[in-house]
Amino acid sequence: MALTGLMKNKIGMLAALLALGIGLSSCESNKKTETVVESEAPAVANISAPEFNPDSAYAYVAKQVSFGPRVPNTAAHQACGDYLINKLKSLGARVQVQSFESTAYDGKVLKLRNIVGSYNTGAANRILLAAHWDTRPFADKDPANPTKPADGANDGGSGVGVLLEMARVLNTARNNPGIGVDIIFFDGEDYGDANGSTEETWCLGSQYWAKNKHQNGYAANFGILLDMVGAKGAKFAQEAYSRQYAPQVVNNVWKTASQLGFSDYFIYAENGAITDDHVYMTQGGVPSIDIIEYDPTSPDGTFGKYHHRHTDNMSIIDKNTLRAVGQTVLQVLYNQLAM
Repeated sequence: MALTGLMKNKIGMLAALLALGIGLSSCESNKKTETVVESEAPAVANISAPEFNPDSAYAYVAKQVSFGPRVPNTAAHQACGDYLINKLKSLGARVQVQSFESTAYDGKVLKLRNIVGSYNTGAANRILLAAHWDTRPFADKDPANPTKPADGANDGGSGVGVLLEMARVLNTARNNPGIGVDIIFFDGEDYGDANGSTEETWCLGSQYWAKNKHQNGYAANFGILLDMVGAKGAKFAQEAYSRQYAPQVVNNVWKTASQLGFSDYFIYAENGAITDDHVYMTQGGVPSIDIIEYDPTSPDGTFGKYHHRHTDNMSIIDKNTLRAVGQTVLQVLYNQLAM
């Protein structure tokens, strides 16, 4: 099914939502959004997840940033990819690498790698967790220097940092969640045309994965994508595609966050539809949601003042935000024991 909207620059509406007359919300607009009525969802299980260590997650973000901007076809991109592969192996994951080439909107042929780390590989019931590890080739929203790439501490680095810490927990915890967990670091997500008319210029790695799974017949119960999940004071509203693809997962995640005391981050407000990797995860057969910073109640109504700017560096990364996201998703995994 064809989907509309531009990845993390414009927010499109689903055809079904248009039919219901729900208005479009743009990431550059200040339009009012409706408050979501909290839906019934499973209560947090009595099985508590292990502690998520925000100091460790922060260090993983900083390590990625230390390589420099992870722009495809650069030495920093190659070095960081090698680091992620070796780190997942050291954390006990079975690692598979999808190496492929993709032609970007500007005609460049990009050498890309999707990096997959799997836990409890024999389990039939599986959960897919994902983030993108590349950074945008230019900080095109930056007023002073829009042609050079930013550090990408939040946009790219934060989601990977949270998932690396979750991998460490899964490897060391005495009680694992009893399900299979696959972590995918998608490449080529942020090399899209901000001024183009098609969303297919974005999310190159997840588009490739959707058509070329890392394992024949791969299936997962659901997927959770983490994108821009580390900035201080971040707000995560409920994205429209997520509500369409996997409404029960959205309800479970937001309910879990609330019961863990993270309702200041996971707000009950609606976003429009954002073309992100979860769209292609769903097209690949895994109904997925997107936890992405976007506060429709703010005066800016944007992805943050640091989005695609040089201010996206370690100075905006906050351990409290990393903990809110990481502990919530970790608890969602452990909730599966009671389902």
